[in-house]
Amino acid sequence: MKMQQTIISIIKSCLVGMLFCSVSFAQNDSIPSNNKLKDSIKQKEKYGLRVGGDASKLIRSFVDDDYKGFEINGDFRFTKKWYLAAEFGIEEKKTTTDYIAVTSSGTYIKLGADYNAYQNWYGMNNLLYGGFRVAASNFSQELNGYGVYSQNQYWAPQFTSTESIDYSGLNAVWAEFIAGLKVEVLTNLFLGVNVQFKYIITQSEPDNFENLYIPGYNKTYDSGSFGFGYGYNISYLIPIFKKAK
Repeated sequence: MKMQQTIISIIKSCLVGMLFCSVSFAQNDSIPSNNKLKDSIKQKEKYGLRVGGDASKLIRSFVDDDYKGFEINGDFRFTKKWYLAAEFGIEEKKTTTDYIAVTSSGTYIKLGADYNAYQNWYGMNNLLYGGFRVAASNFSQELNGYGVYSQNQYWAPQFTSTESIDYSGLNAVWAEFIAGLKVEVLTNLFLGVNVQFKYIITQSEPDNFENLYIPGYNKTYDSGSFGFGYGYNISYLIPIFKKAK
């Protein structure tokens, strides 16, 4: 009898132990691990409107007596890699050569898009981009003075005139390819630099001379259709919403 009671006690102890172990394993399986929690966290990126200006034009306005201008620019991120972009500016430039002195002044606008080729780490918002613009300018050319070249200047002095003539209502349209970078130096504050390659599509010119400078396009080169430009930008991102990376 005592032997049976002993066996029954041993069996009860084994059953209680098995039940305790089963409950413990079930509880451990129900607790999520830290790794699963970390993997389930979604990374989010900022989408919004970035607005700023071209610092190079402001600096040039202070150091160059023959130039005045400013530009405001902005972009809006609408996909992971693509940004809508626009620039608007005003410029006045005096151009003086051996035979002509002209003041060009007017406004311009550029519309297009940029593609960010840089793969950011988590938390970074830098851009290494390329893009395109369609640009247009409305401007005037003021002829401040000119000279007529004479092959025989020893016997006949060169003719010059200081009469001011204004040619208004001029316009130009061009295509522009741009490459640059923007770096986030503080939260939502960006510094950037870019270069521009331009191609004139159409332009109207004054009588008797060519456009020497077109606002937004910059200097023209001997009746050529190609031009170049650059910019140093400072801008601020206004976050509107976030998307999972």
